[in-house]
This record gives sequence, C-alpha cells and structure tokens, in this order.
Amino acid sequence: MAKKRVFVSFDFDNDKSLKDFIIGQSKLPDSPFEVVDTSMKEPAPEKDWLDRAKTKIKGSDMVLVMVGPKTHKAPGVLKEIALARKWNIPIAQVIGYKDGNYTPVPDAGRLYSWNWDNLKKLLA
Repeated sequence: MAKKRVFVSFDFDNDKSLKDFIIGQSKLPDSPFEVVDTSMKEPAPEKDWLDRAKTKIKGSDMVLVMVGPKTHKAPGVLKEIALARKWNIPIAQVIGYKDGNYTPVPDAGRLYSWNWDNLKKLLA
C-alpha cells in the first residue's frame, strides 16, 4: 500500500521544531505517510511562497497542521488551509505540544492529540 503524501503546515515564526518532529515520525518503518514537503523552510517573498505552496498542496493527499499557541493566527497557515479547502484536500490538525490550551485553525477541522495511534488513523 502506498504511503499518504502529506503537506505539513506550521507556524514558521514559532513552531519550526514541530516540522522536524513530524518529518522524523514519517521516517519510521511503520509510518503510513511521507512528508512531500512542508511549509516553506525559510521566509520567502510572498509571491514565490504562494506559488510554491500551491504546487506542493495540490500534489498532496492531505494537509497536516501542527498546532502551537499562535498557529490559528499565522497568516501562512491560514492561506495554506484556504488552498487545501479550495482543492478539497483533506486537513487534519494535531496539537504540537503536551501542555497548553490550543485554538484550532479556523476551517481546518477538529484538533487531535499528537500520538502515534492518532497519526496512523488520520494518515492511513
């Protein structure tokens, strides 16, 4: 069975480590998903960023939002969610940290706890 191709959306200014953690999990032998690309790896001019995001999201089976304290307000994440909605790409939100009270990203579905069982169910 082919692995699900996942685009990872995260708050670039506050939660870069979450991206690295989910990429690490995607490399586990029993992972049902692969990370095709993530939100931009460095700040980019707005037009370049948006063009690259469109291409990567269109080529994904799902968008996985790694939720931190300010993700629900991150402009890049909000644009990525709008693109996924436009093309009917499924979206899942995972709480990135154990402690805290997190606000879901608008129009991106419910929040899930980040654990291996949930990831395997969401991304299988």
